[in-house]
Amino acid sequence: MLKKLFKFITSRLFVFAILALLQILLVVSVSAYYTWSSEAYFITSTAVGVVLAIIISVNGTNPSYRQAWLIFIIAMPLAGTLFYLFFGNKNLGAWGRRKIRPYSEIRKSVRRRALPEGLKPETLKDERFRRLSSYVRNISEYEPFAGTQATYFDLGDRILPVMMEKLSAARKFIFLESFIYDAQSTVWNELLTLLRRKVAEGVEVYLIYDDMGSINTLPLHYDRLLEGYGIHAVKFNPIHFRLNPKLNFRDHRKICVIDGNIGFNGGLNFADEYFNRIIRFGHWKDTVIMLEGRAVWNYTLMFIQLWSFAKEDENAFEIQKFVPTWTVPDDGTVLAFGDSPLDEHNVSENVYLNIISSARRYVWITTPYLILDNEMITALTTAAQSGVDVRIITPHYPDKKLVFALTRANYKPLVRQGVKIYEYTPGFIHSKVFVSDDEIAVVGTTNMDYRSFYLHFECGTILMGSSCIPDIRRDYEQTLEISRQVTHDDIMRVPWYKRAWRSIINQLAPLL
Repeated sequence: MLKKLFKFITSRLFVFAILALLQILLVVSVSAYYTWSSEAYFITSTAVGVVLAIIISVNGTNPSYRQAWLIFIIAMPLAGTLFYLFFGNKNLGAWGRRKIRPYSEIRKSVRRRALPEGLKPETLKDERFRRLSSYVRNISEYEPFAGTQATYFDLGDRILPVMMEKLSAARKFIFLESFIYDAQSTVWNELLTLLRRKVAEGVEVYLIYDDMGSINTLPLHYDRLLEGYGIHAVKFNPIHFRLNPKLNFRDHRKICVIDGNIGFNGGLNFADEYFNRIIRFGHWKDTVIMLEGRAVWNYTLMFIQLWSFAKEDENAFEIQKFVPTWTVPDDGTVLAFGDSPLDEHNVSENVYLNIISSARRYVWITTPYLILDNEMITALTTAAQSGVDVRIITPHYPDKKLVFALTRANYKPLVRQGVKIYEYTPGFIHSKVFVSDDEIAVVGTTNMDYRSFYLHFECGTILMGSSCIPDIRRDYEQTLEISRQVTHDDIMRVPWYKRAWRSIINQLAPLL
């Protein structure tokens, strides 16, 4: 017990949390002192808060996001103003201007080299497919592909041996990108052993990890350790112990690409609980899609873009080396896409909204977090009121209690309007899946919350007419059998003080 305590209080997470808390307390205490100790400061801080509130109210950000900041600034003008400048302002400043160029230029550079082109959206026969593909291509420039086989895996336990087998067969290169790697987990150590063996065989291995995501699971200079093994590694957006806006922008993507021909995408991080080797929050359910063929090219581009962004080197790769060489028989249309907080387009959320609004019979969803803006609530309830069968499965056991309370705070407006909510009773469901009308599905990394929609680098895979869509539906039906429906009566039986607390924190959800 003492060893665990010592390890915790000497961890980077603990040190960062203490220093962040001290900085927050300093900002609040200083602002409170100057605001209330002098009439001049009170008038000045109030005036500054009013001006900033007006600026926020007319900018183009999401209304829920604006509302949360307005509440904070009105309640605490000076502190609210300072926190908004720290955390709410999405202007990346010099850091962003310096680093955004390689991220955007890599796409233009690839296009200039006339590498693989996908399908033209206008050639797709189904109107839903055309509209969704056109949106993604026009905004993010990712194209749909034929010549791709998609395989769906309903549990991390089942995907791991397949992934290890495919990695073992790599001949040229491996790209691996994830939010969390756990240096103490058996899963990651087995995988690391395999990667070191592939490096010895002459395979190029590139790895990205998010420094905040892995702050409690990897040592400080783990990238240097990996480089010592011959693995090219970069930690995305390194954490510094000074509060600043760029702390918000995290790499939440999960991508694995093997020789340009095989790709994996889904919710899995590389820690034992994701594969049910240890039990932390009950049974862990996660999902992954495996692609083989031409559509893997989009995963490759996403990885190269973020690597170039992190390294500030738009020429880090000789792109031609990473082009897919396999073309497999057509199995529907596949569109892997990325989402970035560096632009003003919420691609992942808009993909979800598109599927919801165009559903004819049903749209079924799994998400670990259900923290919604007004646009998403309106889309879900309008679909349900129009006769579409809208179902959402969330966890029954929380991994984060505050986020779990926020998720449950969003049940009432949905259930009241006909959306069916279920909780996965065996444990924690971490999969992010949409399936609609047996025709279209999305498997990816984007949670239904503000951070995923607005602040994280995310990715997903849209499947249109693929033969694995019935597998996704079947998995959903089997998951429903072991999930419990949440009724309006259940919601109203929650003590009033809990409901009041949930309502209050729900107003501030975009800030959390």
